[in-house]
Amino acid sequence: MRLGGQVFLERKNPENWARALAEAGFRATTCPIGGETDMAELDDYLTMARRHDILISEVGAWSNPISRDEETRRKAIAYCIGRLELAERIGAQCCVNIAGSRGEQWDGPDPDNFSDDTFALIVETTREIIDAVKPERTVFALEMMPWVFPDSADSYLSLVQAIDRKGFGVHFDPVNIISSPRTYYRNGDMIRDFFAKLGPYIRNCHAKDILLRGSLTVHLDEVAPGLGNLDYRVFLTELNKLHPDTTLIIEHLSTNEAYRQAAGYISGIAEELRIPL
Repeated sequence: MRLGGQVFLERKNPENWARALAEAGFRATTCPIGGETDMAELDDYLTMARRHDILISEVGAWSNPISRDEETRRKAIAYCIGRLELAERIGAQCCVNIAGSRGEQWDGPDPDNFSDDTFALIVETTREIIDAVKPERTVFALEMMPWVFPDSADSYLSLVQAIDRKGFGVHFDPVNIISSPRTYYRNGDMIRDFFAKLGPYIRNCHAKDILLRGSLTVHLDEVAPGLGNLDYRVFLTELNKLHPDTTLIIEHLSTNEAYRQAAGYISGIAEELRIPL
């Protein structure tokens, strides 16, 4: 697998971006451009990425294509199509979004998020995005969330079967579906189950961690890798069974030092397991 992350630079350009990633020990990262006013720089970033053996793992398409507001929904679908086109041009492992939400918060809970109608809408919407691009080099994938489909290995597999498109793939972030103490303490079993059911479809993964607090009712906080209870030994062992270019992207940290510490924790476990990153 390839471990990836981000770097923070005072003045970013293709050369110092790629060099900083390599010096940080990262062999993968997210799309380095926004894709709106900076498209002219894309080829230079791709050249530098190849020179330093850095794989651009994902293009984010964060939006709400299942919104109840039709204008918001159509704009989100158009945005996802544009981002998937960018991922196809780059040859990224995936273009990733969450399914969205039927509620006012684009990435939040709603009573209708787990209805049969919402499942059907996710299928219809994802097909529309994929069919508009017909990707050959990348896939469109959905990041799991605790309050909308896909929220488990079984619901993700059901979506793969229902969407029925070669251009649909799987993104795995185990932290996002740890929503109970039972799963928290047995997350290694959950990870094994996910890889057993969806391993052939997985294109990339996110790396973070989760910590259960002792206050009622249930408080689960996202933390940096190594500061929580995610079973990275199982996670890395299962990832190592996939294609060697499958990426694990550290995310949601705010400083280069935080990324360095997180990478050091993951690399240490990989070294113990004799897994190359």
